[in-house]
Amino acid sequence: MKHNRRKRITAALAAGATLLAQLAAPVAWAKANSGAGSNDNRTRTPIKHVMLIIGENRSFDNVFGTYVPPAGQSVWNLLSEGIVNPDGTPGPNAGIATQYQATDTTTFQINPAKTAPYATLPAPKVGGPTNPYFNNVSAAEAVEPALPLYDYYMLTIGGTGLSGGLDTRFLVDGALSNNPFDITNYISYDDYAGSPVHRFFQMWQETDCDISKASARNPSGCQMDLFPFVETTVATGGNGNPEPANFTGEGSIAMGFYNNLAGDVPYFTQLAQQYALSDNYHQAVMGGTGANHIAIGYGTGIYWANSDGTPGVPPFNQIENPDPQPGTNNYYTQDGYSGGSYVNCADSTQPGVAPIMDYLNALPYKPFNDGNCAKGAYYIVNNYNPAYLGTGQELYQGGPSDFTIPPTQQPNLGLLLSANNVSWSYYGEGWGNGTETGEDATYCNICNPFLYSQQIMTNPSLRANLKGIHDLYSDIQAGTLPAVTIVKPDGFLDGHPASSKFELFEAFCHKIIDMVQSNQKLWKDTAIVITVDEGGGYYDSGYIQPIDFLGDGTRIPMLVVSPYAEGGHVVHDYYDHVSFAKFVEANWKLPAISPASRDNLPDPVATTANPYAPTNGPAIGDLMGMFTFHYHHHDHPHGHK
Repeated sequence: MKHNRRKRITAALAAGATLLAQLAAPVAWAKANSGAGSNDNRTRTPIKHVMLIIGENRSFDNVFGTYVPPAGQSVWNLLSEGIVNPDGTPGPNAGIATQYQATDTTTFQINPAKTAPYATLPAPKVGGPTNPYFNNVSAAEAVEPALPLYDYYMLTIGGTGLSGGLDTRFLVDGALSNNPFDITNYISYDDYAGSPVHRFFQMWQETDCDISKASARNPSGCQMDLFPFVETTVATGGNGNPEPANFTGEGSIAMGFYNNLAGDVPYFTQLAQQYALSDNYHQAVMGGTGANHIAIGYGTGIYWANSDGTPGVPPFNQIENPDPQPGTNNYYTQDGYSGGSYVNCADSTQPGVAPIMDYLNALPYKPFNDGNCAKGAYYIVNNYNPAYLGTGQELYQGGPSDFTIPPTQQPNLGLLLSANNVSWSYYGEGWGNGTETGEDATYCNICNPFLYSQQIMTNPSLRANLKGIHDLYSDIQAGTLPAVTIVKPDGFLDGHPASSKFELFEAFCHKIIDMVQSNQKLWKDTAIVITVDEGGGYYDSGYIQPIDFLGDGTRIPMLVVSPYAEGGHVVHDYYDHVSFAKFVEANWKLPAISPASRDNLPDPVATTANPYAPTNGPAIGDLMGMFTFHYHHHDHPHGHK
């Protein structure tokens, strides 16, 4: 259903032991200082329960590109920038989003030489099921447990009617002009549509960051103008194989957006009007699902580890090489779902590393490379399977054909919470009591950051924090929800382009929010944070703050639904996925996950003239700005720099 990101495919360095000891130190500290009894209610704010719901693969502009906030609020999106008009047609400033062709034939560049703008956008390729997954509502209800009863019809409609090739639905009026386009001018919001490329090195190229292009409004100089170029020259990579004859990639679905003013994204638009919306929340890692969920759990990247937890060297064919193959324009040498996905970013001689590090080192501030790029460590930057099944069975067997991440001993949020007696659970739909076989085996194994953790997966008491969607529903109804929860829908409902639809993710969230609000005792002290893992390769007009080698990446949608986040506020504070850990740590008075994690970064300081770009970068907020209660940042336990 979701190509192979949904499938389970079946010399330690001297410095490694020191690194591992440093990383483990905060967990040991927490255990020594945790004390007896639950700390769930020992919070700095009225929030006693925080829930993070994570969908899939949408940029902020893809979801909220024409959102108009309540009076007195401002938002940065396609409409406010004048890139599009309210009806979705090109606006007076459409040129801001012009996309370019480029040439990269020798070594990988994050800002390759542009040649000319596209006369018209490359035709999108079809994506999604030809026919809906279910013939009728009863069949859908028999398999899928996580929709409100009135929304099951969504699973029975929206097939593309196409078996492959060009998505002719977008070509009924001829070629697409070189602008962001309103998807629902061509297909319904109920319809499935294709998925753009969004792997690690591809996203660095798509965003086209060049410090010589920096401005007061956009101090990182990321131009966001090579999305179709990357889609059509390399797409998702060839796993080390030669470029296919007549290769054309994926077209330009990356430039599509939904129109809130035409009724698209209706439920999230309603939530934004009633609660709080961030227009400056970012995916933590350039690239895709796996690495961004890892960032949520670990506050940084994880590296290929030897059996003792120290950094090691992965098989050669699993090391990324984005240098173009000879005779091609930008078709990477070693990249793909069964190809390169590890990078030793401390070594500037490694393929692809120098262009990114040269850019980072040219910034007016020092990047946070304590969090990754440890000497000799190869970090996972794309999607490989986690080390364990939910039962605790280790999957990693080793060798060049095993695209599974070895067990990691790096600290994570779950370990931190357990060590400090704060309750937590990860609820993944399709869990199947650890067998991950529910809902036609559409459980997202790579989305669960704790399946990578040796400490959690080999300890039954810690492993018990991993649960399924039915456990979530029963815990909400019984009022036994843990203090900190992370919730993941299955592949039918996660909103991932092609394999899902965003309306299905809206409906998944709707059911949970209704259930929480029905339990007034729970609702009164709960915050529900809704976001997606990453932008999915969709165009976005917003600012990106480079933090370290891994990212940040594009803006993504983020809502907070809570009695303490009412009023339709649009918050401009700079956030990324690690902001969730910062909120948890601030609220429950915890230390950072480790010295290497981004939750050590300071809270952002911005100017009135540009509230989006921190003047003290790299910096990320702790989500406290999303709420209306009074909170003193100087009381933060991390001692922000």
